[in-house]
Amino acid sequence: MLDEEQPLLRSDGEATVPDAEQRRQQHSLDFDPTGDPDDPQQWPATYRWGIVALLALLAFTVTFTCISVVPVAGPIIADLSPSHTSTKSASVLLVTIWELGEATGPFLIAPLSEVYGRSPVFHAANCLFILGVLLTALAPSPGVLIFARFLTGCAVTSNVLNPSVIGDLFPPESRGSAVSLVMLAPLIGGSVGPAIAGVIAQSSGWRQIMWMAIALACSCELLFLALFRETYKTVILNRRAACLRQETEDESLKANFAAEASAADPNPVWTAIARPTKVFWSSIVLQMMSLYGAVVFSLFYVMSTTLPEILREQYHLSPALVGSSLISFTIGSLLGVLACDTLLDRIYKRLQNASTDDLPHPEHRLPLVTFGAFALPLAVVLYGWTAELHLPVWLLLLSVILLGFCMIIGTVPMMAYVVDAFGRYSASATTSVLISRCLMGTFLPLTAAPLNARLGYGFGFMVIAALCLVLAPVPVFVMRYGGVWRQRSEYTRDDLGSGVTSERPAPS
Repeated sequence: MLDEEQPLLRSDGEATVPDAEQRRQQHSLDFDPTGDPDDPQQWPATYRWGIVALLALLAFTVTFTCISVVPVAGPIIADLSPSHTSTKSASVLLVTIWELGEATGPFLIAPLSEVYGRSPVFHAANCLFILGVLLTALAPSPGVLIFARFLTGCAVTSNVLNPSVIGDLFPPESRGSAVSLVMLAPLIGGSVGPAIAGVIAQSSGWRQIMWMAIALACSCELLFLALFRETYKTVILNRRAACLRQETEDESLKANFAAEASAADPNPVWTAIARPTKVFWSSIVLQMMSLYGAVVFSLFYVMSTTLPEILREQYHLSPALVGSSLISFTIGSLLGVLACDTLLDRIYKRLQNASTDDLPHPEHRLPLVTFGAFALPLAVVLYGWTAELHLPVWLLLLSVILLGFCMIIGTVPMMAYVVDAFGRYSASATTSVLISRCLMGTFLPLTAAPLNARLGYGFGFMVIAALCLVLAPVPVFVMRYGGVWRQRSEYTRDDLGSGVTSERPAPS
């Protein structure tokens, strides 16, 4: 557009020609919406979906490595220490220590990704993960093995960074399918891992499982080295601004958000490390959704630890059939992913078009969550009473399918909501969700056995269903009032007039 306040001709009669270098510098400080090869959301769709597939493969590998030792934890401890007097406690710790590691690692993974970018954090954590699995395969004692499991849990990046990378690659109205695929991969790994591990451990020994996990992890890192490009906008634009300053010798040139942020931060790394805690305590929305998501996700561990026992003791199935029965949860999860893939973006676009303003509303992600929140307690009750009354096994497996379906439609849109609402700080927000999930996944399943022993499967799972029902209104309240509550946090407050939460300066 022409500047109406400037003359069309110079005083000397020469035409005023816009300075091409000045235009280039202006665009260099932010992505050019008309076409910018550095903007991840403008990369070719094939490449972006290739990255999503790579993230899904990493998530599968991590979950396979984690869950594969669960059915053989006792024999592993017995093999390493035949005279060990606390085999039971050591085998339980071998499984649960992973969750403690996953609750610890994100305190560094997410903040460092917001300072140095996603790519270097992925590479460093993947290498640490490979070393941890290698130490597991070579462990000479239960203590070393448990430490190695903790180390690999700390190095898990997929749960923390995958949703944020998807937020980097796709606009809000197109994230549903990608989030669904990435959330499905670990569920498949959790179902396939125990089945494969049981066969391998019986024929070749448990260490062979770890060598298979190392091969998968090394393949993932090689693919990341070859294919993954930096996706975090803040780091990409800071690099662009640095190159431009070097070319023009103009030290005042900075990325738009960096110019507004505090340029005198003496310790940006420490600021980033402290940010997840600040983000969590500043946002009532994040606190509510973290609690809800933690309870929903922990039901996967409740199911995976009780279903084998029910099938063995109540239905007298063979070990092979018990392992195969976990596929029913994967079937339900797949149906949930298909539902999210079909409906999530469609519902979001329809609600956005019906809104009275042009602002993005992350709360439009939550209708599926509300449906799943009220359907989940019914699936839990069906699961418990089917086992209690010895109803046909197909009905038990149907309840497991319903559990998988309800959990997926309750968690996938929720993670998309967190990415949309927190923008540039989605990695820090995802960290809060992940830590809550890991802690709940560690301790809530421990209550299932005492409840079932005291009350039976029917009433025991009714207590768990009651907990789910109490939390069911949480997504309803967030969908209704979340837009107002988000304005109370400096990390989710809409920019005045723009409605874009991803471009605001970093709070101090």
